[in-house]
Amino acid sequence: MAKENFVEQIADIDADFPQWYTDVVLKTKLVDYGPVKGTMVIRPYGYAIWENIQKELDKRFKATGHENAYFPLLIPMSYFTKEAEHVEGFAPEVAVVTHAGGEELAEPLAIRPTSETIFGSMYSKWLQSYRDLPIKINQWANVMRWEKTTRPFLRTSEFLWQEGHTAHATEEEAMEETMKMLGVYKEFAENCLAIPVITGRKTEKEKFAGAVATFGMEAMMKDGKSLQAGTSHYLGQNFAKSFDIKYLDKDGAQKYAYTSSWGVSTRLIGALIMSHGDQRGLVLPPVVAPLQVVIVPIAQKKEGVLEKCSQVKSALEKAGIRVTLDDGEQSPGWKFNEWEMKGVPLRIELGPRDIENGKALVFRRDTCEKAEYELADIVKSVKALLKTVQKDMLKSAKARRDGRIVYAKDMAGILSGVENGNFVKAGWCGCRECEDKIKAETAATARVYAEGEKSKTCAVCGKKALHTVIFARAY
Repeated sequence: MAKENFVEQIADIDADFPQWYTDVVLKTKLVDYGPVKGTMVIRPYGYAIWENIQKELDKRFKATGHENAYFPLLIPMSYFTKEAEHVEGFAPEVAVVTHAGGEELAEPLAIRPTSETIFGSMYSKWLQSYRDLPIKINQWANVMRWEKTTRPFLRTSEFLWQEGHTAHATEEEAMEETMKMLGVYKEFAENCLAIPVITGRKTEKEKFAGAVATFGMEAMMKDGKSLQAGTSHYLGQNFAKSFDIKYLDKDGAQKYAYTSSWGVSTRLIGALIMSHGDQRGLVLPPVVAPLQVVIVPIAQKKEGVLEKCSQVKSALEKAGIRVTLDDGEQSPGWKFNEWEMKGVPLRIELGPRDIENGKALVFRRDTCEKAEYELADIVKSVKALLKTVQKDMLKSAKARRDGRIVYAKDMAGILSGVENGNFVKAGWCGCRECEDKIKAETAATARVYAEGEKSKTCAVCGKKALHTVIFARAY
């Protein structure tokens, strides 16, 4: 009899974090590499996570008054030239179609890297009166940015996302929208992904091309690097003036609207992997896990075992729990390894002795602990345990992050901080030269302003600090 193949080994998370990440995304069948360099094929297990992310976010968007629509993938290149800062910011990443139908096009077409320009062109058509405001539209779509260095989910040439675009009568309303959606993202990240995030304003250097102000959501990965998990932009009247988004106000005057845009992407799946994963593989929070429970029969060929497992599965399904029964021919040990690597939050082990005693062993993936539960109350117990796992994962991630936020008074402190896998809070005078010097000498960038904190001096030049900034190395 051939020796049974157990789950393939993945790289040591502590010794080689990048290789560990690559091993996990491929061996858990989240993605595979596409035929074009820099692209990915999101496999069913990975796409199921994205569907759960979509579901949770979509209901939040609709609850805040947004409607879904769909805009074309191809955008006339002339649209990008209308907003100078925007075109300059995106030009290196834009993929352009020059031929179609066997002929050269009269005007090249950009494959959307983002959609402010085409939303702006349509809003200028649709907006006539103050009665038409606010316009609050979101789209779920794909975008393309021709990245030089790629990694599945984190940075690929094509990825999936949502992008909200809104138009308002006043600056106050547009800014309120910008901050409201940043808050929606933060609540979602913490309560659905179990990822604690730091939100705040970006520096001028790090803001979105064409925005007046950009607000980011930064998450700490297990290697201490930051991942920008979402952004919300206050665009002021920049795009309104470029695309003539005007309306007739109550006073009879023509006025330009104020706009905002905001988005998150499949990068959130990368955030999940790197925030919670461990040496065994994925650790998924129950809210977005494709499967919340796996039932593994013990001695499944013995009478009554599979029947009882099927009964438990049906009861859990009726309670709305995403569950599977693994009745394959592999050994229980192989199955344990497989489902642990896939990050399923709970595993129920059920054998003849358990059934006889009216008990079930339940394994928690987040803590790798087992406990016995009454079979008669298994549905109630599993529902409660899933909530506990979700809450405990956030608590654990938050404690880990908070223990790796340090302060620095000078460049040596910033370098030491990021070298040791920390977020570093430091004073900054506000000058671009000092910000550039930090990046050049430490490979750390300004993530967001640390709101409400005041440093006395700039960590670079020693002059009076205007801001306290969170610096980190980032993906």
